Amino acid sequence: MALTRIQPAAIADVREPNFRNIIINGDMAVSQRATSTASITTTGYHTIDRWNTTISALGTWTQSQDTDVPTGQGFAKSLKMDNTTADASPGASDYLNIRQYIEGQNLQYLKKGTANAESLTVSFWVKATKTGTNIVSLRDNDNTRQISKSYTIDSTDTWEQKEITFAGDTTGAFDNDNAASLTVLFWLAAGSNYTSGTLNTSWGASTDANRAVGQVNHADSTSNNIWITGIQMEAGSVATDFEVVSYGQNLERCQRYYYRINPNGSSGSIGSAAFYSSSSVFTMLEFPTSMRTSPSLETVTGTDYYNVNRDSDNDPFNDFSLNTSNIDSAHLYTDSNVSSTTGFAGRTRFNSASGYVAFSSEL
Repeated sequence: MALTRIQPAAIADVREPNFRNIIINGDMAVSQRATSTASITTTGYHTIDRWNTTISALGTWTQSQDTDVPTGQGFAKSLKMDNTTADASPGASDYLNIRQYIEGQNLQYLKKGTANAESLTVSFWVKATKTGTNIVSLRDNDNTRQISKSYTIDSTDTWEQKEITFAGDTTGAFDNDNAASLTVLFWLAAGSNYTSGTLNTSWGASTDANRAVGQVNHADSTSNNIWITGIQMEAGSVATDFEVVSYGQNLERCQRYYYRINPNGSSGSIGSAAFYSSSSVFTMLEFPTSMRTSPSLETVTGTDYYNVNRDSDNDPFNDFSLNTSNIDSAHLYTDSNVSSTTGFAGRTRFNSASGYVAFSSEL
């Protein structure tokens, strides 16, 4: 049978992505924690992976992974913020933004702090009830420097694509480590402490008053919603098409920072187990990818939420504790409501749909 020569162009069409998009999960596809969280008034990771909601006394919100997306652009999910308690008069120190933290070791090619520093272009799709001026900021956490740019939402409840280019910064290199060197912030509202100065559209020392000048208040009415998706940040002054990665690749990149095991209904395995003593069980877990740092345990306690299967019997129990962890694995233990012979092996599993076990090394 004759062999067909594959032309280089064809190979290029199926090659792996080069991860030019510095943002992880910019298409809002991965949401390990939840697909919707109500009554948000505090800072944290509430739904969509890698996106931190940072809030201080600026309304109450429901955040969700939504299916409202720009038509024909290849996106399936968006991050939606729905205001449920309004704040039409923010206090001076109030603020609300969504942000992503980025490791310094992933940014060295930007050559920040040199004469060859790369510019950065941020592109995204946004839809909002409230029109007007909005702010995107970059913050260099290693050198306490910042730059902000504005964009305008022109039409209510209409998907619009935005592109913003930030000049390269020739002052202050990013640390080459796994800490949060750069923060990308999308402002939704801000008090006068962040809006009373002059917007710092060039890199400079971070001054709060210059960070979000002109930002409209998306918290001023319970009618307000805002959606965002397709966030990309790349080196250079030109916005390219959104870089598509597979769901599996996206999930693996998110799991560097947060890995969660959810029950399958009211069951599902957690890990291999062994009785360290007659009344204590150790569970061994290996993570699907190396995490950023040795993670902390995040779990929930409830009556008989978990179970250890051993020796043709079951012992339900209420919670886990973390014994040790490293970037690749963790040992959990429980020492209540379990009983067997030291050295006996088994497995731990869920005994309730309400249980979960997660590991966090978020920035």
